[in-house]
Parts: sequence; structure tokens; C-alpha cells
Amino acid sequence: MDVIYLTKSGVWYSFSAMMKEEIAKAKAEALAKIAEADSVKKLEEARVAILGKKGAFTKVQQGMRDVPPAEKPTVGALLHEARGAVDAALEARLLQLQVMEDEKRVAGIDLTLPAATLPMGGLHPISLVREEAVRILRRMGFSLADGPEIEDEWHCFDALNTPEDHPARNEKDTFYFDSGKLLRTQTSTVQARVMESQAPPVRIICPGSAFRRDAIDATHLSAFNQIEGLYVDREVSVGDLKGTLEYFLKALFGDETAVRFRPHFFPFTEPSFEIDVQLRAAGQAPRWIEIAGCGMVNPAVFENIDSKTGKNLYSGCTGFAFGIGLERLAMIRWGIRDIRLLIENDVRFLAQFH
Repeated sequence: MDVIYLTKSGVWYSFSAMMKEEIAKAKAEALAKIAEADSVKKLEEARVAILGKKGAFTKVQQGMRDVPPAEKPTVGALLHEARGAVDAALEARLLQLQVMEDEKRVAGIDLTLPAATLPMGGLHPISLVREEAVRILRRMGFSLADGPEIEDEWHCFDALNTPEDHPARNEKDTFYFDSGKLLRTQTSTVQARVMESQAPPVRIICPGSAFRRDAIDATHLSAFNQIEGLYVDREVSVGDLKGTLEYFLKALFGDETAVRFRPHFFPFTEPSFEIDVQLRAAGQAPRWIEIAGCGMVNPAVFENIDSKTGKNLYSGCTGFAFGIGLERLAMIRWGIRDIRLLIENDVRFLAQFH
């Protein structure tokens, strides 16, 4: 194997010896530049000058291509050690400079001063009124139940005695999927599911979201929150329904709350009622707004459940059901004139409830 020799000032050098000198020189110069850098910016400039595309150390590394194969391991190890020393020096100097800059920033700061207070968040008014409503109804003996928001037509309509030609089953009123599933239009679907799996007596509440193709205005949303209730046993009466809901609303809004029951029609209850409570908003005259629908469970619902399960559990039972809009409760609770304020995420509005 041929060995390449170069002459320098009349002295013969092997190429590898010359490379070793170049590596040592590049390493010493690099370490000196790193030590001289007195700011993070200048250190970065030094790094580019040393290791950049045209950097001094980069040029030395490129010389490895001319080192004879037999001497590459020795020279390569020396180059690797030098590069490691340069990288370590850069990292250590950067840490030193960052500490120095941090010390400059905090110089003169009185660390005994109290820290600045951070703004505190809070629960949304719908969450607040839901928690309060659940607490009251739990004290009255109701237990919590839950179910899916994506439902089938059986639990949303058929089980609840809603015929196929009912407007609620039209695509203009309900959000359907291509699969035939739908977004539940009420949390009554949970009541149907509980009755399928549980023998009477049943006393449950079902808070959750519901979805309808309603035009959004001052009292309506297309995605809203409900809390529905169901009580089924022997000899449950309209008096039980009226007394339960009047007690609940007065516990929530105060003993002086005026509650109005109006006859209505729902396919899953008979007789059926809508409930109104007066909204007293600042700058407006008191006005009645509907907050709930309710009634005695239609016997056809019990027949549908027993037919589905084949267990005949609800024959001879009576019961009542109700569905209350949580947004409407919030409007009454705090005198909110427009339901849309609850979904606009305006911090100025929401901060009032913290």
C-alpha cells in the first residue's frame, strides 16, 4: 500500500500526521472561540463559524477522505474525540450564558413581593343549575341514569308511543344519520332503556344533551340540555306529579315562585301538561316562559316496553314523567333575557357566575 508523504519546510510528514495536527489546531481554536462568546447570540455565531457548512472544523472533517485507509481508524477516532469536546463545550457554555442572562433579568426584583394573582375560572351557569337541580331531586329519592346520545328510532319514538307520522320523526325536525340512527331529541330515551332492564318501582332522573332542528332564537337552541324524570309504581297520581314538580321548582327558585300547569298533548303521557314559570329579567316586564313538559305515563308506553322485553313487568303500573330544559332553568334562576347568551362564550357574561 502506498503511503503519501508531504513536505513542509523541508520536513517530511505523513498525511495522517498532518491531519492530526490540523485536528488539534481546529479543536484548540474552536474551544477558544466558545470560551470568548459572552452572549447566546455570539455563541451561536461561534457555532456556525466552527461547525457550519463552511466552518473551520467542517473543513478539517472533509480532509478525512484523503487519509489512507490503514490510518483512517486512528485519525477518525481523534476527530471524533475532538468533535465531542467541541459539542460538550458548546452545550456547557450555552447553559452558563443562559444562567447569566436569567440572573440579569431578575436582578433588582424583590422576591419577597406577593405574586400576581391569576384570574380564576368557574363553572358554566348550565353546569351550576344542573348540579343544583340534581342535588334537589336526589334528596327527593331520584337516582341518576344515563344513556347514549346517538339513538335508534325504537328508544326515541316507538317505545314512547310516538307514531310514524308524528312531526318529530320528520327529517326537518330531527338529525338523522345515513345508518338510520339519530341524535336523541330528548333524554326520555334513557327512561325507555331503564324500564327495559329494571322492574318497577322506578324513580330516576336523566340529565344530558338533546338535539332538534329548531331555529335558534331568544328561547330555543338546536343543541340543548335537559333533565328528565320518571317515577313508576303502583297508584302514582297526578297529585304526586304536581307536588313533586312544585316542590322542586320552589326549592330551586324560592318559595314565592309562581308555577303554572297548562293542559297539553304528548304521545307518551296522558294527561299531559306544560309548566310555565315567570322570567324576571332586568329591564323587562315579568313574563311566563315554558320550562317543562310532563304528564302521567301513557299506558301504551308500558305495553310497548313489556312487548319488547316479553317480561310483562309494568302491567297495572302508573307513573309520571317530566322533561325540563336546563337552559330555561338558568334563564329563570338568574334573570337571563336571551338563551343565546349561554352559548356565545362571552367571558364578560360568564364571569358574573364565578
